[in-house]
Amino acid sequence: MGTYIIKRCLSLIPLLFFVSIAVFALLRTGKNDPAMSYLRLSNIPPTEAALQNAREKLGLNKPVLAQYITWLWKALRLDFGESYVTKTSVTKQLLYYAPNTLFLASVSLLFTIALSLPLGILAAKYNGKWPDQAVRVFAYAGVSVPSFWLAFLMIMVFAIRLKWLPPLGAGSFRHVLMPAISVMLMSTCINTRLIRSNMLEQAHSRAVVYARFRGVREGYITSHHILKNACIPIITALGMHVGEILGGSVVAEVIFAWPGVGRYAVSAIYNRDFPVMQCFLLFMTVIFVGCNLITDIAYAALDPRIRFQEKSEGGPGHG
Repeated sequence: MGTYIIKRCLSLIPLLFFVSIAVFALLRTGKNDPAMSYLRLSNIPPTEAALQNAREKLGLNKPVLAQYITWLWKALRLDFGESYVTKTSVTKQLLYYAPNTLFLASVSLLFTIALSLPLGILAAKYNGKWPDQAVRVFAYAGVSVPSFWLAFLMIMVFAIRLKWLPPLGAGSFRHVLMPAISVMLMSTCINTRLIRSNMLEQAHSRAVVYARFRGVREGYITSHHILKNACIPIITALGMHVGEILGGSVVAEVIFAWPGVGRYAVSAIYNRDFPVMQCFLLFMTVIFVGCNLITDIAYAALDPRIRFQEKSEGGPGHG
């Protein structure tokens, strides 16, 4: 297992390297001049001399390759420069907002698991009956509802009319309920359908049929044969849901004024704050890649065939 984890970690290095190139090039090949953005946000008239001084200060007068190497070396040390707006360290600002975003994403993911698992099991157990039909209607309807529309609807109902929940900001667990629900609904519905279909597929497997022939209790069959095997592909899906939840968190943070990385990044995009934009893109990529790594490790832990397959592909001299 240790060899598998090391191989997976090493395989991420080229991926992150190409991502860094893409992030650097994406913000250098656009029409917006970072030096002009810096002067505008610093309230400095964009004269020719001021532009030249700004390019020298930002290192934009160097060759592109030299700029990338300098930027990458600083990024490896978690130094993304200073924000054009606040003139403070981008890394410190991101670390200040990151816990709120991670908390919102974690609550959304927990809601997704806590709701989709019993609904999927219920739909599979009563396949074709009214509970199954009700869960399927909920799943199809939930996938069709835009998260931003649901967010505004919840604000109107639960915050303005009923006054049950605070509409904006952060501070208590009540503040996170509406943002988390708006973020997790689509992932919950997708995961519910996936659990249902996987459990129905596993219910007709040979291991389940033989267990029933031996007189094994139905509850034991459901928990140890059907549900356990059905959860293996679901773990992979949860890794993908992390990306959906993080992407949805950006919208939710703007609507609910949640003080997170997404709201901070949207403000940076509006202001053309290049250091913040670069740091945000790399931050989200690293989190997404890290979640996929954890998913692969969990998948290999539940299904040893993954590790054995990699050993056989590596040959007798590997592993």
